[in-house]
Amino acid sequence: MGRAGLEPPTSAVTGEVRRNSVVDARRARRPGITSTVSVGNDLKLEVAALARLLCGLVLYASIYMLLRLTISLAVLRSSSDAERDLEILALRHQVAVLRRQVKRPDLLPADRMILVALGMRLPPGRLLFSPATLLRWHRELVRKHWAAFGLRPRRGRPPISDELRNLILRLGRENPGWGDRRIQGELLKLGYQVSATTIRGVLRRHRVPPAPRRDGPTWAQFLAAHAGAILACDFFTVDTVLLRTLYVLVFLEIGSRRILYANCTPHPNGAWVTQQARNLTWELNLLEAPIRLAIHDRDSKFVDEFDQVLRGEGARVALTPYRCPRANAHCERMIKTLRHEALDWLLVFGECHLRAVLRQYIDHYNQQRPHLALDLHPPQPAAAPGSGPVLRQQRLHGLINEYHRAA
Repeated sequence: MGRAGLEPPTSAVTGEVRRNSVVDARRARRPGITSTVSVGNDLKLEVAALARLLCGLVLYASIYMLLRLTISLAVLRSSSDAERDLEILALRHQVAVLRRQVKRPDLLPADRMILVALGMRLPPGRLLFSPATLLRWHRELVRKHWAAFGLRPRRGRPPISDELRNLILRLGRENPGWGDRRIQGELLKLGYQVSATTIRGVLRRHRVPPAPRRDGPTWAQFLAAHAGAILACDFFTVDTVLLRTLYVLVFLEIGSRRILYANCTPHPNGAWVTQQARNLTWELNLLEAPIRLAIHDRDSKFVDEFDQVLRGEGARVALTPYRCPRANAHCERMIKTLRHEALDWLLVFGECHLRAVLRQYIDHYNQQRPHLALDLHPPQPAAAPGSGPVLRQQRLHGLINEYHRAA
């Protein structure tokens, strides 16, 4: 009798490598064993009780199979050599039939324990399984042994709710100057009792740096805090019918959304830009609008004399970052509105024509056009609404219509 009948076929050995992906699915089909995932404490206790029950059943089954194996060894010792050889031949033939019909036999944990114990004493190739399979079974037993600790009740500090975690992150991000104790006091005022260590851990896990100043105020926060006294200015171009480029300089008060002043020229040199700053200061004195901060980009047309005129009125000049139009978003949005509602629908013939268009549109923009930032009210309402019939007033030869009630 050679060892040819004991060598496992290649498909059986290869099938053992893929056994990891289907072993759990086969266990799920066994009656009386279910796998449930939950976060409740009661269900965890039930799972732990079921695990203890299964451990007891596996122990009883192992004892029973060991008893049967002992009896079989005793019978084998009492039998003659001829009977023993015949039995070995019959068992080998049964194993060969089993290999042809079943690729992956379903084994109980007790079966695996016995095969592992017997495989240590036998040379390779005498069992259905390779040594790598036996080692994998041992690793699974070790993993399940230590995984049982996860079923124990959790001890230590209880976890916080998602609502409280989001509130901690919100307070930390909206208030860069608040430390852990300051956030703890604010949460206590809102009815949440949480330690400063927990707050520090939540902020650290979500990569929120510590106080006193995390990221500094953004441009949106900075503009919102000083909107009532901020002046924004910017250039844009208009091409005439004869393809002559005209440069328009416009000034916007961010808090009220008023266009304070606008003018155009084909040659925006330093002297012209400085003179527009002086004209702006005259308008500011007439409107009694104090300006504390002036924002413009780093265009070379804004010369130092321009900034000096603004500083003479008590304003501080702030330059936007390079290639960052969003830092001057209010002025950019106003220019887009001016183009979309007026300039894109007109053919500009020259400098005087463009000044007339700007003059009429600024009156419409300040006195009649609703603004989302002002709750759909114009920056400077022209007059109190009347109670008469609805009248229409046309600007720019019917391009823009204004409606109001007669007094």
